[in-house]
Amino acid sequence: MTATATPAAEKSTYRPLELFDTDRLLDQDERDIAATVRQFVDTRLKPNIEGWFESATLPRELAKEFGTLGVLGMHLQGYGCAGTNAVSYGLACMELEAGDSGFRSFVSVQGSLSMFSIYRYGSEEQKQHWLPRLATGEAIGCFGLTEPDFGSNPAGMRTRARRDGTDWVLNGTKMWITNGNLADVATVWAHTDDGIRGFVVPTDTPGFTANEIHRKLSLRASITSELVLDNVRLPASAQLPLAEGLSAPLSCLNEARFGIVFGALGAARDSLQTAIDYAGSREVFDKPLSSYQLTQEKLANMTVELGKGMLLAIHLGRIKDAEGARPEQISLGKLNNVREALAIARECRTLLGGSGITLEYSPLRHANNLESVLTYEGTSEMHLLSIGKALTGQAAFR
Repeated sequence: MTATATPAAEKSTYRPLELFDTDRLLDQDERDIAATVRQFVDTRLKPNIEGWFESATLPRELAKEFGTLGVLGMHLQGYGCAGTNAVSYGLACMELEAGDSGFRSFVSVQGSLSMFSIYRYGSEEQKQHWLPRLATGEAIGCFGLTEPDFGSNPAGMRTRARRDGTDWVLNGTKMWITNGNLADVATVWAHTDDGIRGFVVPTDTPGFTANEIHRKLSLRASITSELVLDNVRLPASAQLPLAEGLSAPLSCLNEARFGIVFGALGAARDSLQTAIDYAGSREVFDKPLSSYQLTQEKLANMTVELGKGMLLAIHLGRIKDAEGARPEQISLGKLNNVREALAIARECRTLLGGSGITLEYSPLRHANNLESVLTYEGTSEMHLLSIGKALTGQAAFR
């Protein structure tokens, strides 16, 4: 890989990440992938996001468009997947989340949870049946781990799978499941007599019900569901043969968290650029808002945090591509970048004044979404404890 870029000509103003010259850290393929996804977001998604967010919808047909774009399971090898490196996947997540966290959530759940669980732990028959269809967006997947009373403590899940002859019978409830009402297949995790196991569950199986969660203030352009399994009978072939214990679903979550490390920066970058553009055109006391020292202090501080987060994301991506990033390293990235992205989105809203509370401007929408991102795929508190355990050797989760 040649991580060089032609030096940019001197300009009078720069976009925030141009000050860090982060493109120099990317190869041409990575830059091309980011540009392709950015163009799709700018032309197809951003013109429609206000309406989708306000009406709390995400059109199902976007799945096939994401498939054509090549972002579904793009970091997996074979089965119709693009086979890109981790950094390219991260950059795609960043561009998608610059549009809205709902777009990145859809792609992340499809590729890093639904597809990855089958790719890593499934039988060859399961892979051949589902992965090509999921890669094109012909089929949509979801991932059922979290329950109403068990989020940070998934080991306590109440969903059970019991043997009945050669079949499995599943009973339980999953909660806060992205894509649940859109999904054709769900990866469901359940207690068995032999510990936690995973199952590939077609959503048209009798006894499987998805109930959409309404009245959300966050991730409105994303479908979030409750999954109910009432005596769902599955053949033995539905079990993920290589998934044994809680480490299996947690490894899937680690894949998805990596995408968030980059994705949150997309929301922050879009918020910051929106605030810069607004401050340059908005006049206060007969001069641009951007000409005031307090405004420039805010913009400079946010740019520093955005750039630091980007450098961290790229570094973690290089580690992941080389030998694999450890869970606590992904925790560092998720904790820092989501926390700082949320702070940036909120601060940008203040620069927009009253206009900032409308959907005409993106920062408050991003901030609302990032409240969910701060919580899912491991709360900030859990990531703090993961880092603390790595530093001290002491587990403080209980």
